[in-house]
Amino acid sequence: MNSVLLLTILSLSILGLVAALILYVFAQKFKVYEDPRIDDIEEALPSANCGGCGFPGCRNFAEACVKADSLDDLFCPVGGNEVMANVANILGKEAVEGKPQVAVIRCSGSFEHRPRTNNYDGAQNCTVIHNLYTGDTDCPYGCLGQGECVDACEFDAMYMDEKTGLPVIIDENCVACGACVEACPRDIIELRKRNKKDRKIFVSCINEDKGGVAKKYCSVACIGCSLCYKACAYDAITMQNNLAFIDSDKCVLCRKCVEVCPTDAIHELNFPPRRVKTGEASKKDASSAKPLKKESTVKDQQTDSPEAPKEEDAKKNIEEVSTKKTDKN
Repeated sequence: MNSVLLLTILSLSILGLVAALILYVFAQKFKVYEDPRIDDIEEALPSANCGGCGFPGCRNFAEACVKADSLDDLFCPVGGNEVMANVANILGKEAVEGKPQVAVIRCSGSFEHRPRTNNYDGAQNCTVIHNLYTGDTDCPYGCLGQGECVDACEFDAMYMDEKTGLPVIIDENCVACGACVEACPRDIIELRKRNKKDRKIFVSCINEDKGGVAKKYCSVACIGCSLCYKACAYDAITMQNNLAFIDSDKCVLCRKCVEVCPTDAIHELNFPPRRVKTGEASKKDASSAKPLKKESTVKDQQTDSPEAPKEEDAKKNIEEVSTKKTDKN
């Protein structure tokens, strides 16, 4: 009886040792080596796991940094240049300094400017509404106002304005992770270069319909008149599909395009108030043969129809865009 028990114990022990030896051999043969620098880089990252770098999480981004030959195409928008400098120091590589960005809302279709034509009674979700129909206004390009972009933001950088029905960006909180850009089914949110004092100029409209149709949908829509395109001396504005676009990398913030826009579709944010130039006006009045009559005429034009000169110039310049483009080419 004792010999049977000892034999059983001995057999099980030998079987366990053989199984352990087999597992050890296979573990060594198929062992996956992981670079210890991945842990160091992950620790240096902000651990936001926002996906703004183009990877599912910070761990995946750290692995990509270790495997990459250079860091030229890798950037953490939350950590910025300081974090990327630490990553480069760990890897012994050079990091390309990225340009800080901030999100902007390219739609001004508030309740005041874009009339509601129906009442939506369904799922309160932008994607659902976008897939169902054009929304509670006739504009097929405008904001749907359900705040899906706000829900996607993990940095408290957005909120919905109850008065306008549009999302608002809090510049100091925005890290340009791009979560709101991905969440918006209408693609009205854009990441643009962050300038000094957060000053920015952009066309707050993405409507590609012709001028008359776009203006019917929204009173502050871009009508494709090309006045801004002709006013820009820095080639920062392009015209395509009846819509103007301002390149934030080329724009020098001169604001000349804002002055000529007949529908106020171009926004200038965080600028000081404009100074009224009275010297030139007084010279014109002094050299005029009939100053009182001319002064009253100018006032009448400014009071009765402030946009009349702009609208007249718009009609003339729509036909001249192709000529300017040909000359540039």
